[in-house]
Amino acid sequence: MPTVLVTGAARGIGKSIVSYLAAAGWDVIGGVRTAADAKALSALPRVSAVMLDVTDGAQVAALPEALPARLDAVVNNAGIAVTGPLEALSTADIRRQLEVNVVGQLAVTRAVLPLLRESKGRIVFISSVNGKLSAPMMGAYSASKFALEAAADALRIELRPWHIAVSVVEPAQTDTDLWRTADQAVVDMEAAMTPSHRTLYAKHVAGMRKSIPMSQRLAVDPEKVAVVVHRALTARRAKPRYPVGVATVVQMNLVTTLPTRARDMVLRRALGQP
Repeated sequence: MPTVLVTGAARGIGKSIVSYLAAAGWDVIGGVRTAADAKALSALPRVSAVMLDVTDGAQVAALPEALPARLDAVVNNAGIAVTGPLEALSTADIRRQLEVNVVGQLAVTRAVLPLLRESKGRIVFISSVNGKLSAPMMGAYSASKFALEAAADALRIELRPWHIAVSVVEPAQTDTDLWRTADQAVVDMEAAMTPSHRTLYAKHVAGMRKSIPMSQRLAVDPEKVAVVVHRALTARRAKPRYPVGVATVVQMNLVTTLPTRARDMVLRRALGQP
């Protein structure tokens, strides 16, 4: 049976991917950050866990020894979302966003490439609609996903001689804790801002808060993402990109079909920005 490593496997999209692939006959190794998550994940059929914080150099370096002799695929799912106006984010905030969503993903990929080269395996990155469409108040997150898309494009060409397929899966809003707790996340984001930034960006924050119900209504079941990941791993000829659902395609088409000024106007209105 094929074997796959899934990072960020403890909850949300990652856990759905783990469960779906295991049910489809894959032996799944889930990367988690706590012993409690490892115990819970290992209780699932055909699933084992490995301690893996993608920003921990020692854990990433030890990864090849923790994996079986054959690895057929890696699904780079681990990620975080740092929100807020870019002016109000600290350098540490922006660095953390990029470390998890870009540097960590590539570190894991580099660590397992010798195994994937032997199996002629596949690499899947979980990106986002924000990898093609940058949104206000999500500039750092969008920057990380744009970077991930660019890295995947380079890897796809670089790894072609070894028949290692590289695909990007692009969901839009997904029904996970990220959106279920979005209201509290905005409260926390605003609280972390300086008083002057709270004043300057009050209308931006208010618009973001008002746009949350719309995003929650659009959110899809994370299993739909898992279905698309499975398709990327098993298709006879893997596609470079897999948008998840019609809503994602519609949103991303804003990038390619609208002039920049028109796109900005649409985003401002849709997201309640001044």
